[in-house]
Amino acid sequence: MSLLVFVVGAFLAASSGAIFKPDAWYDALNKPSWQPPKWLFAPVWSVLYAMIAVAGWLVWRQTGFDGSPLAFFFFALQLVLNAAWSGFFFGLRRPDLALIECGFLWTSVVVTMALFFSLHPLAGWLFVPYALWVSFAMFLNWVICRLNPRTQTA
Repeated sequence: MSLLVFVVGAFLAASSGAIFKPDAWYDALNKPSWQPPKWLFAPVWSVLYAMIAVAGWLVWRQTGFDGSPLAFFFFALQLVLNAAWSGFFFGLRRPDLALIECGFLWTSVVVTMALFFSLHPLAGWLFVPYALWVSFAMFLNWVICRLNPRTQTA
């Protein structure tokens, strides 16, 4: 299997960000002064998705899918949860639901990272920036929820 398959898989998850984009609703939300500029998110995520793809490919080369089914279950799960976040936050305009979903995403990223460390240390290290960025994104999501209580309709 080629690295290209993992790159395509990772960037398919990324495509939800192109479908559910920040719009006037998002621009009108109260956001913390320390939030990075909108233009920064696409390049950061592009690098992270490339690292995710390489990590998955390295583990696959080391063990194959059959040799580490739990690791690849969590690898696939974190990609699905990653893709879903944009739909909750921007599509449904529900930062509260996105925050809950982000907790599941963070957990799946950390579990994948731990499993990858045990199978191929470099693959585990490639997940560290992703785990840190999702941690930051979850905190930012939480702050946006706090600053915009009227966006919560649950």
